[in-house]
Amino acid sequence: MIDLAAVEAERERLRRAYLAARDDRPASSARGLHHLALLSSDVERTIRFYQGVLEFPLTEIFENRDYRGSNHFFFDIGNGNLLAFFDLPGLDLGPYAEVLGGLHHVAISVEPARWERLRGRLDEAGVPYQVESEVSLYFRDPDGARLELLADPLGEMYGEHVG
Repeated sequence: MIDLAAVEAERERLRRAYLAARDDRPASSARGLHHLALLSSDVERTIRFYQGVLEFPLTEIFENRDYRGSNHFFFDIGNGNLLAFFDLPGLDLGPYAEVLGGLHHVAISVEPARWERLRGRLDEAGVPYQVESEVSLYFRDPDGARLELLADPLGEMYGEHVG
């Protein structure tokens, strides 16, 4: 049983201790997300899903510098950001698992009209999904990684500024 009042009190304490007002917040030391790297058990299947279903163009594929024989490949997810993948042939990595310290999901912002189009593409491809708040689609890629297509603008979530 979770003590929801205690969770909310702790959340409020953290806000007061660490969350600066938007106008008082210092600039980030980062320039942006260069790429987020996931694992792929099948390069071509991953390309067909991300480029063919989700319409994220494949931008490059080359050998992984850290593991000979492995591919490192990238998809354009807009705004100069990339979603990258490694295949690691010869390593038995097992099935995807959400674990503490691991990936929970990747949320990608798309225009509302594109959100509707991609929802139809998921239907056509037989990919099950869950709709939340009429702006979020949650689903899994062919290897089980959880994705979210979010129709909210960058920096917003469900009408709240988060950026």
